[in-house]
Amino acid sequence: MNNNHTLIIGGGIVGATLALKLAQNKMPVTLIDARSARDELAWQDVLSKRDARVYALSVASINLLSDVGVWQKIVASKRKADYSQMQVWQFNGMGELLFGESIHEKNRKNAAPEILGSMVEPTVIDHALWQRMSEETVSEYLTVIAGQKVVNMDWLSAGRGYRVTLDDGTAIEAALLVGADGRSSFVRQQAGIGLDTLDYNQTAICCAIQTEKPHQATARQAMLPTGTLALLPLADITDSDKANPQHWQSIVWTLPRNQALALLEEEDDVIANKLAAATNYELGAIQQIESIASFPLTAQQAKSYVADNLVLIGDAAHGVHPLAGQGLNLGMLDVQVLNEQLTHDFARSGNKLWGSNQTLRHYERSRRPHNSLMMHSFSALNWLFAGSLAQMRPVQQLRNEGMYRVGKIKPLMRLFAKQASGV
Repeated sequence: MNNNHTLIIGGGIVGATLALKLAQNKMPVTLIDARSARDELAWQDVLSKRDARVYALSVASINLLSDVGVWQKIVASKRKADYSQMQVWQFNGMGELLFGESIHEKNRKNAAPEILGSMVEPTVIDHALWQRMSEETVSEYLTVIAGQKVVNMDWLSAGRGYRVTLDDGTAIEAALLVGADGRSSFVRQQAGIGLDTLDYNQTAICCAIQTEKPHQATARQAMLPTGTLALLPLADITDSDKANPQHWQSIVWTLPRNQALALLEEEDDVIANKLAAATNYELGAIQQIESIASFPLTAQQAKSYVADNLVLIGDAAHGVHPLAGQGLNLGMLDVQVLNEQLTHDFARSGNKLWGSNQTLRHYERSRRPHNSLMMHSFSALNWLFAGSLAQMRPVQQLRNEGMYRVGKIKPLMRLFAKQASGV
C-alpha cells in the first residue's frame, strides 16, 4: 500500500460513507466490518421485514449520501419517508412548535413543500451502501473485509502509522487508522482515550405502529413528564400500505428505566393502548404494533477525538440523547469535515502528508466543540421536560412561556428548521 492508505474499523453507515468518499477521491482505503457479508438474496430477506428503527436523515446527510452515490439507490428502493413538517408539543402545557410547511400550505401553493429530512430504516441505508461499495468505480480503491474483528493494534511510528491484526491472523498496516466502531469502540479503548459519560436513568422503547389517522409527512415529538415520545413517519412497504398510505410510524418512547422495563412485560395490545393515550390520541387509535424493542439512554463524549495517526468519528467519538434524532447526522458531519480536512492538507503538502497530527487536530477543533454543544443542549432539554424537577411550577411556567413566544417568532422558527436540516 502507498503512504496515504487509510484503514477504517467499523462498517456501519458512518464508516462506510467515509470509505466511499475517500475511494471516490482515489485514496486507497480498507474497511473492516465485523458483520458477516450478505449476498443479494440475504439482503432481500432482511428488507422484506419492516424495521421498527428509523434514522431521521437531515438534508446535509442526504446531500452527503447523494454525493457518494448512495441516496439515489435509497430513492429507487422507495423505502424512505420524507417529512416536510415537525410538530413539537408538551403535555398539559401551553405552546406548540411547528417547523416547516404543512400539507395545507403545500396545496395552497400548488407545489411540493421543502423537506426537512427523510426517515429511512437502517437496513435500507446499509443495503444501498453495500451496493455502492461493490461497484467498479470505487472498488479499485476500496477493499472491504467483512466478518472479521480487530484483535490487536500496534502503533509503529508517526511515519508508518498502525499495524492492525484481525482474528484470522491477517495483519494490515495503514498510515491513518479511523475508529468508526460505535459507542463501545475497541479503537478508542486500545488508544487509551478516556470517555465522559452521562446516564439518564431512562430507557427508550421503540416499535413500529399503524395509526388510525395518516401522519401527513409530519414528524411529531411530545414532551412528556416521563420523557420524550417521538412519532416518525415510516415508508409504506406492502401493497396494503400503499393502498392506504402514511399510516405506519416508528416510535421512540423515553421512560424512566423501571417504568419502561415494567411496561415491556405487558402484552402488545396493552402497550399499544398506553402508547396511544400517551400521544393524547394525536393520530387516533393504534391499529397494529410490531417489533417492540428497548435500549438504555446515555450520552458520552471521547476526551479526545485524535491520537498519533488515529481519529475517531461517529458514535466512537460521541453519543447523544435521541430526543432530537441527531446522532447519525452528527456522525455524517464528522465524515464531511474529516474528508475535507484530509484532502485539503494532502493537496497543500504536495500529495505527501496524509492524516498528519495537524490535520487531525484541525478536525477535532472543528467537530468536538460542536458535538459537545449538541450533547449538552439535548441533555438540558431532557432536564427541562422530564423528571421531578421539571414538574415544579416555576419550571413549567418558564417552559410554557418559552414555547409560546418562540412559536410566534417566524424568523426564529425558520432558523430552527434550517438548523434541523443541517445545511
